[in-house]
Amino acid sequence: MRRRLRFLRTPTGAVGFGIVALVVGVAAFGPLLAPHSPTATVGPPLTTASGAYPFGTDELGRDVLSRVLSGGRTLLLLALASTALAYLIGLSIGLIAGYSHSFVDPLLMRSVDVLLAFPPLLFVLVLVAGAGQAQGVLVIGVAVIQAPQISRVVRSATLEVSVRGYVEAAVARGERAPAVIVREVLPNILGPVLVDAGLRFTYSILIVTSVIYLGLGIQPPSSNWALMINENREYISINPLSVLAPAAMIALLTIGVNLMGDAIARSLGRSYVTRGARSVTV
Repeated sequence: MRRRLRFLRTPTGAVGFGIVALVVGVAAFGPLLAPHSPTATVGPPLTTASGAYPFGTDELGRDVLSRVLSGGRTLLLLALASTALAYLIGLSIGLIAGYSHSFVDPLLMRSVDVLLAFPPLLFVLVLVAGAGQAQGVLVIGVAVIQAPQISRVVRSATLEVSVRGYVEAAVARGERAPAVIVREVLPNILGPVLVDAGLRFTYSILIVTSVIYLGLGIQPPSSNWALMINENREYISINPLSVLAPAAMIALLTIGVNLMGDAIARSLGRSYVTRGARSVTV
């Protein structure tokens, strides 16, 4: 445990963790601290910051501060669910492909490579628009477009670990393939997976935010940081905080996650994994 948390001893890791903790705290406990209902009209539209409304009001007269405090929970849950589902798919494919050392490997990898031909955002937009704007559809779409990159990272790490002596010893003892993968391979690829997870989570945030900003997935009057930017973008010159405040929360979250990912990579001595994951993403 101490080895896994030693990234917190570095300035980058400590700052990243602090930023992420702050944003997650706002998303989790913000609704309890909001002075007004996020959907209620409490004053004149588009007022600037004042004592009554520290961030002013939006185009419908709703308190911007209350909407910022209440607008992060859904975004975080959607991004977390998307990343978790993507790893459930990508881990399964990558482990099987990397450990099989047979025709299963190219068969699985060429199959998932088909998804790389689709522009990620366009794929999710078409899926959400065609299959319905339910949040579950958005989660599935984001997970599907991330699974190929994850499976590549996991396959590469699995290929390296699967030829180690302790894996060969487990096979010689007669252990079945699922047991070897779970007991010997998976624990020894957690380092690269954890480093890659930060990048995937950031990517999930960006895709989910983009889809919601374009008017899909979550509909007004729900409070959501991406939706707030879309609703108030035309009035940024009147009340800049109605756009800048939610945009700052999204930016802080992505910056914090990236800082933590870099710190974890350095602490594990796996910086090359981060670079490789980024190149795959591009």
